[in-house]
Amino acid sequence: MSDNQVMEKEPSNFTLIFSMVLAGLISGVAIIGVYNATLEAILANKAHDLQQAVFRVLPGVSKMQKLRFEHDKLNIVTDTLADENVIYAGYDSAGKLIGYAIPNEGPGFQDTISLLYGYMPDKRKMVGNEILDSRETPGLGDKIFKDLDFVANFKDLSVDPTIVAVKKGKKAKPNEIDAITGATISSKAVVRIMNLARERWEKRLPPPGGEPELKAN
Repeated sequence: MSDNQVMEKEPSNFTLIFSMVLAGLISGVAIIGVYNATLEAILANKAHDLQQAVFRVLPGVSKMQKLRFEHDKLNIVTDTLADENVIYAGYDSAGKLIGYAIPNEGPGFQDTISLLYGYMPDKRKMVGNEILDSRETPGLGDKIFKDLDFVANFKDLSVDPTIVAVKKGKKAKPNEIDAITGATISSKAVVRIMNLARERWEKRLPPPGGEPELKAN
């Protein structure tokens, strides 16, 4: 090799590390950018799906409004935020309160179960339930929303003194539901989540005559 030839230098370790770090930073920023750009749309879609579920768990409802419990009372809110202090009031076409759609979540057999149930305080009854999110075992635990007989348990269910899951075919009282054979844990998880929500909201809901009026649009 001629002395006049320029020897090609291999990149130093520092250069390689710097290039890798820079590439990682650029990728990270890009991922965060995409996430932030889509987060608002994702939250809006979830809020829309939840609001549509309100009409399914409260039969006869044609209008609804979101309520948040704060400062020791229920207040009408219009934001899209959801937390443990939020419920939904459902009204008929004349603006009369039919009941409340109450969300809650808790541990199931596999993962967290999120649900929304309809409650009529004047009748002390649950009138509907919808599983919003669940990763229970396919073919077993997922029957909490696929088994129509199990779903029907919650369409005319007394909440007094508390909701109880019993072995399938053994339901004898108005506050009992038939558990799913082979998915007892998931069945009882749904009941537990509902009972915990009921305990939280029992003293928060207004007495008869004090229901929140439908706000005019």
